Amino acid sequence: MTTLKVHNIESAPEGSKSLLENSQKAYGMIPGLHGVLAASPKILEAYQTLHQLFTETSFNEEELTVVWQTINVEHACHYCVPAHTGIAKMMKVDDAITEALRNETPLADAKLEALRTMTLTIVRNRGNVTQEDLDTFYAAGYGEQQVLEIILGLSQKVISNYTNHIAHTPVDDAFKKFEWSK
Repeated sequence: MTTLKVHNIESAPEGSKSLLENSQKAYGMIPGLHGVLAASPKILEAYQTLHQLFTETSFNEEELTVVWQTINVEHACHYCVPAHTGIAKMMKVDDAITEALRNETPLADAKLEALRTMTLTIVRNRGNVTQEDLDTFYAAGYGEQQVLEIILGLSQKVISNYTNHIAHTPVDDAFKKFEWSK
């Protein structure tokens, strides 16, 4: 059941058409999320911009996946968990990392687990973390920059996860084999 319209290039408001064309070029399709966001050109632009900025942070592909999927799973996003499972595969992230994130089990790599834990702490406590939380994160090899970059990733995921909850965005065919529920 979709409660918000999933636009295509023809049905989208004028301000979203070029953004959807960019999605088509980048992904070979228009992801359903982008089609929903197209109803508001500014939110689609914001989402695409935040995505680009987050991929340019200090995080590598595994770390990007840890932040994205930790938030997706915590927010129980029926659309983003399968989408980011497929994206992780495209980025050649170890399937064991993806499965642990999807199943909410600790990661084998201590540094990645510290990143998962800090991301969860920020999400669950709405940014109210303790000095002890920060010190533990820093001891794992991260710093202030990465704390702020988690918040950047969270900003992107709030747009997508919340939109997908409201829209009941259908999972794209490319990601249906990775369907997930909490």
